[in-house]
Amino acid sequence: MKNIRTEIIIDAPIATVWDILMNFDNYPNWNPFIHITGNAVVGQHLENTIFLEGQKPQIFKPKVLEVQQNKLLRWEGNLLIKGLFDGMHYFQLEAINQDQTRLVHGENFKGILVGLILKMIGTATEEGFKKMNLALKEQCEMALIAI
Repeated sequence: MKNIRTEIIIDAPIATVWDILMNFDNYPNWNPFIHITGNAVVGQHLENTIFLEGQKPQIFKPKVLEVQQNKLLRWEGNLLIKGLFDGMHYFQLEAINQDQTRLVHGENFKGILVGLILKMIGTATEEGFKKMNLALKEQCEMALIAI
């Protein structure tokens, strides 16, 4: 198994971060990495369009595995069939204090094509996670200014 794990501190309460993270309809307005259609309901599928630098947008239809309000969103998707290239994506939130939240954003990969595919897109994927994290931080912190 291989994984990509990123982390960022957001100067906003955990509920603010969660609300913006879960508002998939607004992703096209701020999120440079992923656009999501659907609802984060365990057992349902989302439609995720991933934007990696230097690549065509790719669409995946992962299944939501876990939703814990203000704490965790996890889904799992695969390329073509399970076992080739599977990814378990997660967003984990932790309150540092009332006004700061730690976001841990990552994905665990497995399958027979993991090594090959991550050689091709691993760096771009990690950069996409980081760009999304920074954009989310900006959205959350700007939301507080607007209040």
